[in-house]
Amino acid sequence: MTIRKGDTIELAIDKMAYGGRGMGRVDGLVVFVKGAVPGDRINARIYKKKKDYAEAGIAELLSPSPDRIKAPCPYSGHCGGCQMQHVSYERQLEYKKGYITESLEHIGGLKDVLVRDVIHSPNIFAYRNKMEFSFSDRRWFLPHELDKREAEGGFALGLHVPGTYHKVLDMEACLLQKERGNQILREVKKLVKDSKIPVYGLRSHVGFWRFLMIRYSFGHDEWMVNLVTSEERPEILHPLAQTLCRRIDRITTVVNNINRRKASIAVGEKETVLTGGGHITDKIGRFTFQISANSFFQTNSPGTAKLYQKVLEYADLKGDEDVLDLYSGTGTIPIFLAHRAGSVTGIEISNDAVLDAQRNLKQNEIYNCRFICGDMRDKLSSITKRPDVLIIDPPRAGMHKDVLPRVLTLSPEKIIYISCNPTTLARDVGQMIRDYELVEIQPVDMFPHTYHIEAVAKLQRRKKA
Repeated sequence: MTIRKGDTIELAIDKMAYGGRGMGRVDGLVVFVKGAVPGDRINARIYKKKKDYAEAGIAELLSPSPDRIKAPCPYSGHCGGCQMQHVSYERQLEYKKGYITESLEHIGGLKDVLVRDVIHSPNIFAYRNKMEFSFSDRRWFLPHELDKREAEGGFALGLHVPGTYHKVLDMEACLLQKERGNQILREVKKLVKDSKIPVYGLRSHVGFWRFLMIRYSFGHDEWMVNLVTSEERPEILHPLAQTLCRRIDRITTVVNNINRRKASIAVGEKETVLTGGGHITDKIGRFTFQISANSFFQTNSPGTAKLYQKVLEYADLKGDEDVLDLYSGTGTIPIFLAHRAGSVTGIEISNDAVLDAQRNLKQNEIYNCRFICGDMRDKLSSITKRPDVLIIDPPRAGMHKDVLPRVLTLSPEKIIYISCNPTTLARDVGQMIRDYELVEIQPVDMFPHTYHIEAVAKLQRRKKA
């Protein structure tokens, strides 16, 4: 059977691929289908055909999978935030565990690894402590909104449609944040529209309003609003911030980041505090952390406590160990481990993150931690004492190829590797396996309804014969 772009074919979905698309086969050709669930039988319309695979959408759902549920969000299937809201939560966790097992086998060459069942997120909705919404002058209208195009125009404040950088869904709410966050979203939208000042065009690079970032403290019930604009206009922003705080309770600070660059990022070259202290504080376990607008902080605070508890368990500290933490960020892991260790050293490339980490040490009265700021490839060479435990929590791209050999040269007794990307986890661990035994992996779900999954790998140095 020859398949071409535009064809409609009947297809049984038998697998969930990494990325959240259902997968089926016809005459040996793999077909990835957005929005499909294993167990579905569908008519699929092909929109991309390559030599080894095809991509399709659901033209007709002939018989639904028993794991298919009705997504509660009206934007599900259109925005880029959730890929699996239409799948039962228990089945989502099984798919995520499968991503890790398959990556270990196919990328790392590691079979029969003990991968534990996924630890659930404490909340499966309203779990995010940070949301970033984009302004746009080119709104993406949902199918039932097409008759509103002329009346409502191009204004949008919401999330991007996958595959487009300039078109944005205009949203009233996101179920991944708490309802007060949605009140802030709606109120900012109203105030910005009333200002009559144009939003920033992602193609034209003309306009004022660029991003709305909302941060929330689960530990103290505090909200931060960060308005990212293309220039400084305090005469507009100060009254808006005061009105926002007057209308919505628990907003403790409003800040303005000014980003004049064309790059579409919600980080400014300059920051001005409009109301409050310019930061909020949140808790992980019994520890308190100060979070500014541009600080890195795990987006699921209750889930982070579960993740770090597993790191602490795997480290199995007795009280006198030297711990080295790579990619230490704002110091959350070192602070979480410090009371059980002799000393903790963190290495981090971001100077701002290190400054945050030092403030967090002081706030939590931690005296046995230090932080080294600089490129990992350079600073690892300055570590002359072999650590007892090495913690590695790299970005999604994993460790740089020059870092891994230096890690192995340090030869710590234990390595705890934390990853948000099963593919780079498998790649890096696969290169450590000659010197280290991969004892087990514990997945922790920090991102319900998405295909993302955190995993903690425990490695033990092999005994020399």
